[in-house]
Amino acid sequence: MASRRRARQRALQILFIWDARKQPVEEAIDAYYDALYSEEELERDPFVVDLVRGTVEFLTEIDGRITRHAEHWRMERMPAVDRNILRLAVYEMTHGGTPAPVTIDEALELARKFSGEESVQFVNGVLDAVRREMTQANDVAK
Repeated sequence: MASRRRARQRALQILFIWDARKQPVEEAIDAYYDALYSEEELERDPFVVDLVRGTVEFLTEIDGRITRHAEHWRMERMPAVDRNILRLAVYEMTHGGTPAPVTIDEALELARKFSGEESVQFVNGVLDAVRREMTQANDVAK
């Protein structure tokens, strides 16, 4: 099984394929694994598949959270990599059971690797705002 960091990278790559091709999520997962493992049969990482499916399943909610906190940015105008890093991280924070600080740190690493320094700052600002919103909602619920 791949490390969690590598799994998040793979999930991001699949989400990027899915977002670019506008195809069903299962086809994007198949396309990724078929291209990656065309020479040999390797087992799919369940964590990767869960991240991708979960992100797509809760996409409307996730995009709503991002849109509320991405001032002056519409989802379709964001760079595709940044948009999908945010989607993946928001899903993991809200439905994946990973603590927000861990999720934010991992998202920043993805932004450093696949995007630029301005994107790191943007991703950090949006995710921190989502984290604060979640904390406030939890405080009100208590």
